[in-house]
Amino acid sequence: MLDAVVVGSGPNGLAAALVLARAGLDVEVLEAAPTAGGSARTAELTLPGFLHDRGSAVHPMALASPFLASVDLAGLGAELLQPEVAYAHPLDGGRAALAVRDLESTAEGLGTDGAAWLRVFRPLVERWRGVVALALGDMRSTPPDLAAAWRFGLAVLEQAGPARGVRFRGEAARGLLAGVAAHAAARPRGVGPAGVAVLLAALAHAVGWPVPRGGSQTISDALVGELLQRGGRLLVDTRVERLEELPAARAVLLDVSPRGLLSIAGPRLPWSYAAWLRRYRYRAGAAPVHFALSGPVPWSAAGVGAAGTVHLGGPREQVDAAEGEVAVGRHADRPFVLVSQPSVVDPGRAPSGSHVLWTYAHVPLGSPVDVSARVQAQVERFAPGFGDLVLARTSISAAQLERENANLVGGDVTAGAATPWQLLFRPVPRWDPYRTPVEGVYLCSAATSPGPGVHGMSGVHAARRVLRQRFGIRVGLDGGRR
Repeated sequence: MLDAVVVGSGPNGLAAALVLARAGLDVEVLEAAPTAGGSARTAELTLPGFLHDRGSAVHPMALASPFLASVDLAGLGAELLQPEVAYAHPLDGGRAALAVRDLESTAEGLGTDGAAWLRVFRPLVERWRGVVALALGDMRSTPPDLAAAWRFGLAVLEQAGPARGVRFRGEAARGLLAGVAAHAAARPRGVGPAGVAVLLAALAHAVGWPVPRGGSQTISDALVGELLQRGGRLLVDTRVERLEELPAARAVLLDVSPRGLLSIAGPRLPWSYAAWLRRYRYRAGAAPVHFALSGPVPWSAAGVGAAGTVHLGGPREQVDAAEGEVAVGRHADRPFVLVSQPSVVDPGRAPSGSHVLWTYAHVPLGSPVDVSARVQAQVERFAPGFGDLVLARTSISAAQLERENANLVGGDVTAGAATPWQLLFRPVPRWDPYRTPVEGVYLCSAATSPGPGVHGMSGVHAARRVLRQRFGIRVGLDGGRR
């Protein structure tokens, strides 16, 4: 009998497996796809020699994660590269707001809003580890740095409420915050988008927004590498439909969505628990469009060409309007577009002189619509002549995204709506959301706290409970014994 079996090899499944293996357990990971990684995978999606990330492309959470800090990523082949500009927000008229690692330099570029930017983010950057401990925690433990938690909470509440438009008056600062808030794929005003905005903006100054050399697959491969070194096993092309198909094990950890949990364990779940899983809400889909380019994007605004990430949508009001359209089930004519241009620091992603461009737009959940023309138009808006550089493009609808990865329900890359309720109770209102009512079965996906991102902490929190409850072993947040 195995000690533990993990279903799903996304970052959380691999993190859970690695924590268990570090504790000396016999662990086996089962993955339905031909390669490990879930949303942290890389492949040639346009032309031969052009490496595109299938899901996550930029990784501030990887540098912030207490668990990933314990993994020798570089030694295992995952090198994180820092672009000169963490993220940029172009505006019409050849202007752009730039967020760089240096907090003071960013503030200087925001004009009259610079002092306000410093007042909000300097305390968070100075105590970023405390902010991360809160944001990547299990939402059940007392934050170790109460001062950091207090400052973070105040900043989030300000950005979530009527005061959102008071502190920052210029288009540049408002644009920077609107762009990071839109990562939440939710209505612009709300605790979820505000929390994402404040956290990601603070991390840009604290740790940066790095891009992995060779693609996000290298992070997944590094986790697999250590797992194998510690005696764990990975079986790919192994789809699990029911719990009964699994090998005998003292613990089962499922890196699946609430819908996947219902499918795999449904007959053994109490009706009340199953009812909560059915109520779990997904918000919006993502529609990726990948470009192979003959050269760098010809951005109108200076500095944007050095950014690893670019947020396209124009002034905050236009970003809010586009996200509001998606929230009510409509496709925005001018959608918010999230862009990663890894070639600015990783020329090996494409043949010599060529570039790759990773983009996605938010769309209604489960949309089958090809939005590549709208996405390209938004890029052209801020980079005239972009179309002349396109060698090939590959569009993936939100519906297709789910077909490729069942955890992305309706193409939802955020693993569920970022409502206040679902921030606290992911996916059900239980004190221990990782432990299911089925004996020995645990949920370790991004549908549990702390939610989406390549940080592995949902897997870590689940694995710590497995070790304590099933094996009497206690480990820290980095997976080390205490």
